[in-house]
Amino acid sequence: MEFNRIITLLRKERGITQKQAAEDLGISQALLSHYEKGIRECGLEFVVRVADYYGVSCDYLLGRSADRNGMMLTADELPNPDSMKDGIYRGSVLPTMNKKLISNSLNILYAKIAACQDKGLVTEVSAYLMLAVYKVFRMLYSAELRNAASMFGVSKNVWSGYSDAAMRQAEANVQAILAGEDPTGSGSGLKDTALLAMTTESLSKEYPLYASSLLNLVKSSETRIEKLK
Repeated sequence: MEFNRIITLLRKERGITQKQAAEDLGISQALLSHYEKGIRECGLEFVVRVADYYGVSCDYLLGRSADRNGMMLTADELPNPDSMKDGIYRGSVLPTMNKKLISNSLNILYAKIAACQDKGLVTEVSAYLMLAVYKVFRMLYSAELRNAASMFGVSKNVWSGYSDAAMRQAEANVQAILAGEDPTGSGSGLKDTALLAMTTESLSKEYPLYASSLLNLVKSSETRIEKLK
């Protein structure tokens, strides 16, 4: 299920036609087409051949690792943007790792946003993310009934729905700006989407410290999404 998606992705990222890839891999275009569509399964020998051809690991091809090199991440292997004192991680591994996955991914996200040089884009993306953090924090805070409700100015009866609406508005504004529109009248509107061109390979080269975190975040998120089907 992952293999067919990944070999198609790698080919398209390289800008190689299916015919050319099939010739290079020593199979017919029809057979490669079947592999890419998931109609047929290939043998281990072909998996190894594809791994060598694209310069990735077999674990990556099979969807076992989100990292092109097949690295399985642990909390200790992830760079820590917060530079924790004395390098000692406090608390259990799971929250530490998830925090670092998100923090490292945000470094790439904001680097890409900064390259666009659009203040409106920065504002709307930041609003969306801040609202998400606000929602989670308020849920945690409100779970303990002895915590003072007066900390928040928005009523407990409307805050959840209103924050959802504010997030959807920010999301819509981001989509509009990326499409070249100016939804807020602030002079925003992305003129050149080439600024956002990227591949898994380019991300790994441009952000060697953080790309694994982002790719693992994508994989974890899509695994959760797939469960909704």
